[in-house]
Amino acid sequence: MSLTLTKPIAMGFSAPQFNLPDAVTGKMMSLNDIRGEKGTLVMFICNHCPYVKHVIDELVQIGKDYIPKGIGMVAINSNDVANYPDDHPDKMKELAEELSFPFPYLYDESQDVARVYDAVCTPDFDLFDQEDKCVYRGQLDGSRPGNSVPVDGRDMRKALDQVVNGEQVPENQIPSQGCNIKWKV
Repeated sequence: MSLTLTKPIAMGFSAPQFNLPDAVTGKMMSLNDIRGEKGTLVMFICNHCPYVKHVIDELVQIGKDYIPKGIGMVAINSNDVANYPDDHPDKMKELAEELSFPFPYLYDESQDVARVYDAVCTPDFDLFDQEDKCVYRGQLDGSRPGNSVPVDGRDMRKALDQVVNGEQVPENQIPSQGCNIKWKV
């Protein structure tokens, strides 16, 4: 495991398109399929990362809280499953069903989607406004495995509330951190 921080890039880029299979249904899904009326949250996660495991219940709760408010959400796994079999689509399906993901869990086998989103860690977040412009690439909250900060999604929830209310999201953001994406060799 290599601790990696979200790559800092300028805000305002347009959400890149994708077309990936949902690990639960097998259906191909695009950005248009998951886009929300108010905004869209694209999350790069995986099954085995301790940082993702630490926050996964809060990600599910955020989905339950914000999808009804007009936020589209999707989780994407871009890890190399040959070397990390816990991230295989069959295991993705098991996790999504066990935790009742309210959002699709897509498999990026080619890793091309992670590259166009400049995702480098799990979890890595991109929050887009209703015009598909990126307004947030920060952390979920200050909690990390082993620290005493509660997992409450505070930073992400604040940004989501601002997007839902049509308010500007401040550009001063604390990057997410977690395991590096497991790139194919």
